[in-house]
Amino acid sequence: MAEKLKIISLGGLNEIGKNLTVYEYGGDMIIVDVGMGFPDDDMYGIDVVIPDFSYLIKNKDRIRGIFLTHGHEDHIGSIPYLLRDVNVPIYATRMTAGLVKLKLEEHRLVNKTKLITCEAGETVKAGKFTVEFIHVNHSIADACGFAIKCAVGTVIHTGDFKIDPTPIQGGMIDLGRLGQLGKEGVLALLADSTNVERPGFTKSERSVGDSFDALFRGCEQRIIITTFASNVDRIQQIIDVAARYGRKVAVTGRSMENAMKVSTELGYMK
Repeated sequence: MAEKLKIISLGGLNEIGKNLTVYEYGGDMIIVDVGMGFPDDDMYGIDVVIPDFSYLIKNKDRIRGIFLTHGHEDHIGSIPYLLRDVNVPIYATRMTAGLVKLKLEEHRLVNKTKLITCEAGETVKAGKFTVEFIHVNHSIADACGFAIKCAVGTVIHTGDFKIDPTPIQGGMIDLGRLGQLGKEGVLALLADSTNVERPGFTKSERSVGDSFDALFRGCEQRIIITTFASNVDRIQQIIDVAARYGRKVAVTGRSMENAMKVSTELGYMK
């Protein structure tokens, strides 16, 4: 009897946060994302919620790598806690790797961890699996989906995505490659897109710039803007419109400072 491919969700299924999926075939395992969750109102004294790693710790000798779709906390936030017990290579795109490196520095794990930077279009061999990075659009730079292949077939793991025809940078989601894989035959599609079941569509990120312009135009007072720290394209649009109207920009918040540090060093923000 042919060996089976097992797909095990240890978090992130029917919930926001704590994303962690295990792929298991022929004695080898790979992990996609190691996210954290945020506590509910009734979880007093709890700062972060992490997945149950006991299955991974028990099988740590079979794990061939951790693959990260993008750099949001609900997909990378638990990495330092897993690395206390499991030491395997981490594969991620540049922006994601930059944010992970900050976490590893904070937990003094940089020298113990093999962090490998990949680009969209690259394929990585990990035991009996091959993992292809596929460019997708999301509210953070360098987001990717994966085509995960083993002897029984191909699984598409999209990561968080939206279809943005006019993104600020990085180009549109690689629908051509996804279509090609579809024609070749796909065993399963694991799609992750918040609010996908609601009717309608999300506007392109580029349209946000016009809204900012309208808010800044003619305003003499201080303007305070709150936004997700990881949404580099949105922060860039705020900086651009501020420059256009001769404004100074002050940044506050640890996550915001970290995200801006990484994105300016890597050239995603000017």
